[in-house]
Amino acid sequence: MPGETVLEAGGLPHGLAGPQGWRRWALRLDAAYRLGFRPVGLMLWHRYRLRAGLAHRALPDLAPPIGPFLPGSPPVAPRVTTGLGMYDWHGPYGAAVHALDISAHAGGDLRLLWEAHRLSALLALAIAARRDPKGGALARVEALLADWSAANPPFRGPGWACAQEAALRAMNFALALALLGADQALTPAARQFLEQHARRIRATPAYGAAQDNNHPISEAAGLFVCGLLLRDQRDQRQGARALLRAITRLVSPCGAFAQASPTYHRLMLDTIAVAEWFRQRHQAPGFGAEFAARAAAATLWLERVMAPDGALPRIGPCDDSCFADLSQAGPHDARGSLERAARLFLGRSAGFPADAGCAVLGLQPLAGARVAAPNRWRSAGWLGLRGAGGAQGLLRTGVPLRFRPGQADLLHFDLWDGAENLLRDGGSGAYFPPLGLGWWQAALADGAGHNLIIFDGAEPMPRLGPFLLARWPRCRAIPDGAKSRDWRGNRHARRIEQRGRVWRVEDRLRGPFRHLRLRWRIAPGDWEARGNGFASGKGVISLSADAPFTLALVQGHESPVYGRVVPAPEIELNAAAPISRIFTEITLPPLPRCGAA
Repeated sequence: MPGETVLEAGGLPHGLAGPQGWRRWALRLDAAYRLGFRPVGLMLWHRYRLRAGLAHRALPDLAPPIGPFLPGSPPVAPRVTTGLGMYDWHGPYGAAVHALDISAHAGGDLRLLWEAHRLSALLALAIAARRDPKGGALARVEALLADWSAANPPFRGPGWACAQEAALRAMNFALALALLGADQALTPAARQFLEQHARRIRATPAYGAAQDNNHPISEAAGLFVCGLLLRDQRDQRQGARALLRAITRLVSPCGAFAQASPTYHRLMLDTIAVAEWFRQRHQAPGFGAEFAARAAAATLWLERVMAPDGALPRIGPCDDSCFADLSQAGPHDARGSLERAARLFLGRSAGFPADAGCAVLGLQPLAGARVAAPNRWRSAGWLGLRGAGGAQGLLRTGVPLRFRPGQADLLHFDLWDGAENLLRDGGSGAYFPPLGLGWWQAALADGAGHNLIIFDGAEPMPRLGPFLLARWPRCRAIPDGAKSRDWRGNRHARRIEQRGRVWRVEDRLRGPFRHLRLRWRIAPGDWEARGNGFASGKGVISLSADAPFTLALVQGHESPVYGRVVPAPEIELNAAAPISRIFTEITLPPLPRCGAA
């Protein structure tokens, strides 16, 4: 996930005169207080190192590596004749600009460029080369690395702007070398490539640590892997210690991740799985008992929320990152990720013994299968429920709310019927939407993008930037659900009840609000009005309340893929105070009878 300078979100106002300037400054102070001293202090230290030139001096201009990158391969001239080569490596960003002077907020969506810079294509090429060493894939590996290195000299251009991206790229490169049996004896170019990436990771550690998300985990894992292959004991030890610290801080004993997003949970699990695989391969010391326990718990957490077809709820920020996808299943199928983590951290299968990615890594099929989650479970920030016929619900409780919420989604409820995401989240659209599409954030990341109640048309939390919100609600667990109190004094308690194929959501409300809107984002289908609700082949959704209300099926939007937004149906209930209770009943289609065709 692209990081954000936590005290600079939205930019400092030009002067503090006037109510808007003072209000924004007050919101920044509120956000800083909620973030806590550690991330704020780390970010201030990072900013000092930038202004003092210390970070820039740690990343001087160096010569890019010149192949061969693989043993026994001849040098390959990069295909850079137009400045674009195999990819448009730079987009609207300057190729010669120092990496630390590039802003992810300007010039477009840097996340889309970074996907190419991760060099995930190396893995597919390495797998193809293993199957057919004479098929030309090895030459394409050399060509891709030569092209990237020539177009992105250290430490210039967007490819070097983020230490996490350097870490993920280095690990993809290391994996490709290992798959080709070339990670034990590096060529000079491969060594230079890894040394430069380790240097980039070491240059800005405070920035990654301040994010309290996937950044410090990815950077620590990348430094550890670089240290292993380079036989650099300092980087190896430093990376291992940093990885243990990050996992201990950011992964709860119950397995929940600080970044409340199933897709980023998958990225975190993929990252530590690669680090653990390299540790075992190179017979390095273990990361410690606490790391092993948290990694196992994190694997079980993903196992509980994943749909049968490998889909994950699009709750929280999700940019479709798909790291080390050796199963070649893509960003919307996490079964390979889960199987790999289960074999490494649980010592058993997750129920996918034929996973191609595990076979490539030499991880043998293990006894056991996917363990069914309990009918009701809680973890930090979440409540999970299971029903008849493979239905499952996931409530974003925010209890405890130790780390910054990435979206205004507290008390959002997702409901799945097997692989059908009936009640769903809107996704992310893009962190930095294209010109003219700034409404994506309001439609997807703010309150409108979730299955929530909005009081008086006001956002639950004021937004200060793409990833920073102020005035977090107070959240508490209650039997069968959770409740929240926003900064205006409005209270919302949401309880979930499940019996057979019928799910019931009760929302209790009180506070100074004048009117409210309940939104249910539903799966596309042939929905039609039926009584106080709507019905389709996917189920029946009925609503009732203790006060008059209006009900409508309207067109909203959702982001099924990062960078793309499409129309999607929504059920909207509008009511005025003094409404205090709303009931939503979801009746799923009956299960087929035994023996029925």
